[in-house]
Amino acid sequence: MMSRPKILIARAISPEVVTVLEQHFDVRSNQDDIAWSPAELAERLQGMDGVLTTGSQRIDAALLAACPQLQICANMAVGYNNFDVAAMTAAGVQGTNAPDVLTETTADFGFALLMATARRITESEHFLRAGQWKDWRYDLFAGAEVHGSTLGILGMGRIGQAIARRGAHGFGMQVIYHNRSRLSPELEADCKARYVSKQELLSTADHLVLVLPYTPEAHHTIGAAEIASMKPTATLINIARGGIVDDVALAKALANKTIAAAGLDVFEGEPAVHPDLLALSNVVLTPHIASSTMGTRRAMAQLAADNLMAYLGGKPPVTPVNTPAQSRRNAG
Repeated sequence: MMSRPKILIARAISPEVVTVLEQHFDVRSNQDDIAWSPAELAERLQGMDGVLTTGSQRIDAALLAACPQLQICANMAVGYNNFDVAAMTAAGVQGTNAPDVLTETTADFGFALLMATARRITESEHFLRAGQWKDWRYDLFAGAEVHGSTLGILGMGRIGQAIARRGAHGFGMQVIYHNRSRLSPELEADCKARYVSKQELLSTADHLVLVLPYTPEAHHTIGAAEIASMKPTATLINIARGGIVDDVALAKALANKTIAAAGLDVFEGEPAVHPDLLALSNVVLTPHIASSTMGTRRAMAQLAADNLMAYLGGKPPVTPVNTPAQSRRNAG
């Protein structure tokens, strides 16, 4: 009898998906959810044909050289900036991600973060819990309007479009966006969105939501100069990736009231958060949970599992992020 392929699950995932994978593979699972160092990950990948990653495991040339049997890395996230795609392609290793299944859930959270930021929900709750609420005032935690305001979106992929639809159709917002490429007229009509330059987006939006993928070129897309271009009453929401925003510049701008407030689900160097952000009351902070519902996280893990089952079963992956010219699978 031929031995089954061996896979590693690098962090804890839904037990139901582990059970599915165990029907097809010899599985080593990190259900204790220990965050391994790069060296520990490389050690555990010895002899493995595939790995299910969660976005925090770096797959680079050094790791691939140390794990010559590895054929596929399946990320259970739509982003894959933890992958050195060029190194994987050169080494003949397939990479996959998990798009689509988290679009609506992430858009829900992005809009929730926008509303919490605009309406000062975190700040006012802390005030109440601290026993500081003594009487009514007309301006007590008066925030920014959401309905009828201008929603700006930087990065108009699936999630950006879903946020645009919520704003336009649900809250009567005027939607403007900037993207590397303009949407089709049909998609613009569906989102009720108007394409503008990046500068117009920054200067016009009442609420700016960042949903662009992280690349080296996108590092600090929003820095001190960009924040200074925004309205002093504006809010900035980041559900994209840490590094898109210069967190130091943002913290300084928030302290100086260059803009009114920010809502952040992602950070540079996470899980560490810059202490200047932690000290501010006009920023809502959440621990990278935009896609975190049980159903969505299960669907993300299942899509990663589907990619592993397809590729290691000799079929094309479901959602590839690269096309190795000479895969290790074929070479073996």
